[in-house]
Amino acid sequence: MMKPVFALITCFAAAPAVAAETAMPMTYGLFETAIAHTDLDSCPAQLAKPDTFCRATLRHDEIHVFAFSREDGNPLVGFASYAFDDLAQHLN
Repeated sequence: MMKPVFALITCFAAAPAVAAETAMPMTYGLFETAIAHTDLDSCPAQLAKPDTFCRATLRHDEIHVFAFSREDGNPLVGFASYAFDDLAQHLN
């Protein structure tokens, strides 16, 4: 019979391998819950596609724009980073 402490250590050692096998797609539902962001009225030209919407985050002097599909659970379909001062030229 395995001792409880040894069994617990074995479980912790195996956890990273199990976690690596269960990758999750980034969906808008997950993004909205976990990441502070702002809604964009339009996507930058580089990310603009039919049935796509964009959200932005600010980090230091960059704006990170995430594009999500309006279909099939709203998966992440694009990402781009812009210097804060340059973003206006990329918006429609």
